[in-house]
Amino acid sequence: MKAFVFPGQGSQYVGMGLDLSESFTEAKHVFEEIDDTLEQKLSKIMFEGPEEELILTENTQPALMAVSIAIIKILKKRGFEISGVLAGHSLGEYTALTASNSFSIKDAALTLKLRGKAMQSSVGKNKGSMAAILGLNIDQILEIISKNELQNNVFVANDNADGQVVLSGLKEYIESSLEIFKENGARKAMKLAVSAPFHCPLMRPAQEIMEKSLSTIKLDKPSVPVISNVTVDFSSDENQIKNNLVNQVTEMVRWRETMIKFMDLGVEELYEIGSGSVLSNLAKRSCPSFKRKSAGNKESVENLLLELDC
Repeated sequence: MKAFVFPGQGSQYVGMGLDLSESFTEAKHVFEEIDDTLEQKLSKIMFEGPEEELILTENTQPALMAVSIAIIKILKKRGFEISGVLAGHSLGEYTALTASNSFSIKDAALTLKLRGKAMQSSVGKNKGSMAAILGLNIDQILEIISKNELQNNVFVANDNADGQVVLSGLKEYIESSLEIFKENGARKAMKLAVSAPFHCPLMRPAQEIMEKSLSTIKLDKPSVPVISNVTVDFSSDENQIKNNLVNQVTEMVRWRETMIKFMDLGVEELYEIGSGSVLSNLAKRSCPSFKRKSAGNKESVENLLLELDC
């Protein structure tokens, strides 16, 4: 069985999507549609920068979705139908639902633009922070948080893989906790260059905005199962899918467990569709037996087309 996964924030870079737009009409049309939908030249920011505009959450989220969906359109145009099972990391779950024809491209772009704005504005500028803790697993992290009575201030945002956990919270608490994790066996504890503390209770204002927004959108039944970050399971029920997306704003991304779910389902091949190769590298740690492939630019997409015999 094949699994297709879609990246989250952090995989963006200036220039992403440019060679796809220049080489594939399908990609160009996706970028144009999203530009028109958002009434913004998002593609220009993606292709040319400046980086400080691209990394704004409200731009990063629809931009990453755009690149992934452009590649999906390229594959489909050449006769390859997405099958197996899908998942996406954080905003990538919206991309997965778009790839499975649950979201329209228009609704996904508008929703991710709003999601980015809402998440950015939930906590005051420069007040939130996130940190990566390397060398400890989720159980060890939770034990350290509990032992040091940090549970009201430091939250697990992403359980990415054994030995890679991301924390979220107010800047002062994240910074003061780093030494504690190092003293308790972390190989590395480092702040991440992010603009807000995602996937923690501090995002409740954004959660409320997303609940209201998603209630106005019609989602179709996914044509391919999409695993939720929150439940580590798939659903074809529109209300359940929306609830999962609402809860995702404040809850941990259970990516390590998603990889275990893939193994349980019989996945043998994993394809990362979109900018970067973060998820392929995480899969190497969690599921070393998987055949892994990333497709995010012209060369890698052409290689994937050859491999898929399209």
